[in-house]
Amino acid sequence: MTARASELAAGLPSDRWRIWDVALWLGAIAAFFAFPAHRVLGTQVIITALFALSLDLLLGYAGIVSLGHAAFFGLGAYTAGMLAVHGWAEPLTGLLAAAVVAAAVGYATSFLVVRAPPLGQLMITLGVGLMLQELANKESRWTGGVDGMSDVPSWQLLGAFRFDLASRTGYFYSLAIAFAAFLVVRRVVSSPFGLSLRAIREGAARMPALGAPVGRRLVAAFTLAAALAGIAGALLTQTTQFVGLDVLGFERSASVMIMLVLGGSGRIYGAFLGAGLFMLMKDYLARLDPVYWEFWIGLLLVAVVLVGRGGLLGIAETVRERRAQRRAR
Repeated sequence: MTARASELAAGLPSDRWRIWDVALWLGAIAAFFAFPAHRVLGTQVIITALFALSLDLLLGYAGIVSLGHAAFFGLGAYTAGMLAVHGWAEPLTGLLAAAVVAAAVGYATSFLVVRAPPLGQLMITLGVGLMLQELANKESRWTGGVDGMSDVPSWQLLGAFRFDLASRTGYFYSLAIAFAAFLVVRRVVSSPFGLSLRAIREGAARMPALGAPVGRRLVAAFTLAAALAGIAGALLTQTTQFVGLDVLGFERSASVMIMLVLGGSGRIYGAFLGAGLFMLMKDYLARLDPVYWEFWIGLLLVAVVLVGRGGLLGIAETVRERRAQRRAR
């Protein structure tokens, strides 16, 4: 390896496993046994974290702003649902089909998005989401319209594990898929491709001078993020046996954006921290104060933004850096 190559390799983010990497997934496994009454909620948290991770690849690493990311989540959900209702309810191939459909639409959409300024990206992604939601509402013969599709069948996973209302199979199934997606995203953001996405986010105008194809990199990131969102949507359909128009709605896109702000975008773990915190607080506060629970979520969001940049993980990094500076003195 040349000296120049060594310098480039040293500048890449490390993908070596650390103690908190293992702790995250061991904690998720332990939660299954420690909180048996909350396995359904835990499954929802895992699926939502995967959805947030897909948006983080766009927003946190590529710098693409999206207010319609639920379009790809919903595409995956409806693809898995329609396949199952019309005779093919095998879970893994349903996930694959959802990923392919979402990726195809994401690829077609990306050429409009990556060429637009941030405000244009917001409008385009929001418009795509609204159009798909209205299309799903109009084509009620296939999608169920406002009523959605209920009692979506699902065959046994690997021919041996049946999906149940207690979400025993659904929990580990969702966790395994989320872990596989996490490994993919972790490898991507730790590669030269991921480093180029960060460079594009910080200064896209300078990248062509370095020989980096900005448009193609952003298209690839957008397509991958759409595929991951589609997988998350398919997981939701398969584990809840229901899919409705809300999977394509603006509220879902806005919620996942809030999760990233809370956890910290561009840090890969921010998606998991933000999704977990948001979902657990929503469940707790909705039971504690069913009418005004959103006030407390909003208060937390304002506090996090005012205290420091980069969400909770950004605040933790700032505290750690200040401690290190004090020790160095």
